[in-house]
Amino acid sequence: MAANGSGNGAVPAVNGRAYPLEDHTCDVVVVGAGGAGLRAVVGCSEAGLRTVCLTKVFPTRSHTVAAQGGISAALGNMGPDDWRWHMYDTVKGSDWLGDQDAIEYLCRNAPAAVYELEHWGVPFSRTEEGKIYQRPFGGMTTNYGQGIAQRTCAAADRTGHAMLHTLYGAALKHSAEFYVEYFVLDLIMDSEGACRGVVALNLDDGTLHRFRSQMTILATGGYGRAYYSCTGAHTQTGDGNAMVLRAGLPLQDMEFVQFHPTGIYGSGCLITEGSRGEGGYLVNSEGERFMERYAPSAKDLASRDVVSRAMTIEIREGRGVGKSKDHIFLHLDHLDPKILAERLPGISESAKIFAGVDVTKEPIPVLPTVHYNMGGIATNYHGEVLVKKDGNPDHVVPGLMALGEAACVSVHGANRLGSNSLIDLVVFGRAAALRCADVLEAGANQPTLAKDAGDFALARLDRFRNASGSTPTSELRTNMQRVMQNNCAVFRTGEVLSEGVKLIDEVLASAADVKVSDRSLIWNTDLVETLEFDNLIAQAVVTMNSAANRTESRGAHAREDFPDRDDKQWMKHTQAWLDPETRKVTIDYRPVHTYTMTNEISYIEPKARVY
Repeated sequence: MAANGSGNGAVPAVNGRAYPLEDHTCDVVVVGAGGAGLRAVVGCSEAGLRTVCLTKVFPTRSHTVAAQGGISAALGNMGPDDWRWHMYDTVKGSDWLGDQDAIEYLCRNAPAAVYELEHWGVPFSRTEEGKIYQRPFGGMTTNYGQGIAQRTCAAADRTGHAMLHTLYGAALKHSAEFYVEYFVLDLIMDSEGACRGVVALNLDDGTLHRFRSQMTILATGGYGRAYYSCTGAHTQTGDGNAMVLRAGLPLQDMEFVQFHPTGIYGSGCLITEGSRGEGGYLVNSEGERFMERYAPSAKDLASRDVVSRAMTIEIREGRGVGKSKDHIFLHLDHLDPKILAERLPGISESAKIFAGVDVTKEPIPVLPTVHYNMGGIATNYHGEVLVKKDGNPDHVVPGLMALGEAACVSVHGANRLGSNSLIDLVVFGRAAALRCADVLEAGANQPTLAKDAGDFALARLDRFRNASGSTPTSELRTNMQRVMQNNCAVFRTGEVLSEGVKLIDEVLASAADVKVSDRSLIWNTDLVETLEFDNLIAQAVVTMNSAANRTESRGAHAREDFPDRDDKQWMKHTQAWLDPETRKVTIDYRPVHTYTMTNEISYIEPKARVY
């Protein structure tokens, strides 16, 4: 789409170089075009707000397209269900670190959000009666843990693909403006701590743009690529999280990184939990269905952290499969080939391509692989970014919102339940749009940007563009990924984490010697990868320090030297700042919201988390 706005703006001089900026003005700028970003775009546009969406990849290439198994909502199509049961499961799944007001909002609004997607055209799989088909997923139960719930609405095993294309189509029906292949460099923050927009680089022609807005919504996804083995795309570099750190704001609960139990061994490609929901099961080298020992009730459909740790223990104790006994087998070969073709066609294809396996005849080799970041930018259930100020832990940062995996609402707490990610996107994408409609006036006058607005972003761009050290970005990135994989993984100890803090600080220090060989701003992959690495290393440092500080085991954060959950000391959210100058981490804590929104359900008391 052609640029619009006031034409060429000021030409700030940075390090003796001039970077022309093209200025744009809108009511809302959404950064990211995945499920959360697009749902916010649709809602803001519908409300009559001039909405701009900036995305570094074409919208239907955003990572939501890769989501497989489904989206959770208590529809009750396969048997009795209730949003209160869904809420109980989500609180329990979060290991009581989730904010219960936000979880209530999510689960109460989930059915309406799914029906909205259905009406917009998502081609859900159907029951014989024509209702939306729902499959079992890990940690989803009926009657407050008494039975197994079929709560996950599926479009075969390509649910995210179906959702993303539908949401993009819905966005195009409105007057939203898309700026595709724009890489957002940084937030524009004013002297009062309010966000006034963003600065972005157009990858196609190398031009620089300043977008002034009443509200900036970050929907930039997770930062899984800080790790060596990851189910996510190479675009998962947590750009919004890093912008928030550079703006002097904290990230929340970054120590909680989810490992999906079933990434294909050797590639990390995801095998959906839906495969176990359809009857798949895990076995060790002795042919034992070992999950019956670790989770007698839920078995292979226990929560992801439980299954990942069980698999890791089996491998550690010598019961792994393969020549090196370093992975586990997932069996689907006992299932009817018609069921596999109808409900798991993408899995069958991925297993053939990435593992050389015919799932109708042989098991899939799998291994726990980094999959999701529970931590991110602290927000309330309206999507508004929070920071501690004047003793108030829930002070709203003016002009700034965050959604999806970039945000920490927190509905996922210490561990996300499978299929709760997609419902998170659409429920809170809608909530943010409703909030924008309430608090913003379409076309309202905005404060004039300071002359130096955006210079911080340009200085950073200039620094990396002219980086003439001796270490390629690829080497720095690999060093970071190996430290994270080795020192901040499924099982952790104080000794391993302390070593990790030291090693990741060394990687951060060595980044000063980065070499960028291409000076161009037009499709310069070397420069963009360096900017993305800079985003990743900031989050890696914060994650490692946050993990070293938390001396308990809770959800995905499993400390072998502190094996128990400690509600008295640690039922609180970690908030971590990274000083942009000294690069030192500061950590503080924020209370978990133990209250609910309404009197329809009371506070869910902590108890032992067993499946």
